[in-house]
Amino acid sequence: MNLVVWIVTALLALAFFAAGVMKLTQSKEKLATSGMRWTEDYNAATIRGIGVLELLAAIGLIIPPLLNIAPVLVPLAAGGLVIIMLGAAYTHARRKEYPMIAGNLVLLVLAAVVAWTRLTGVPFTA
Repeated sequence: MNLVVWIVTALLALAFFAAGVMKLTQSKEKLATSGMRWTEDYNAATIRGIGVLELLAAIGLIIPPLLNIAPVLVPLAAGGLVIIMLGAAYTHARRKEYPMIAGNLVLLVLAAVVAWTRLTGVPFTA
């Protein structure tokens, strides 16, 4: 079970690290033309804020257990990603971008699984 949770955690961290970096390094306009049309509804500061939160969550999923420093941050980071994905799903629903919601829900469920397993005591080591 621990290996499965680590794999899911690593996949989440990679996805949100990449998404966060993209939101921090690309302009709002470039993000919109690359398929992230939802950015049209938000100002650049909000988009960058979401990017910072995604980047911090990705780091919080991996670094604390690897260094054995404050591993309680893992379920908190995963819980934060659940909240971000709820907001993303709401945004896509409001824009009637229903196919995009499926991806949000997959990431939400994966983040919830990581949060739950780490809160209920699945060990970080074998």
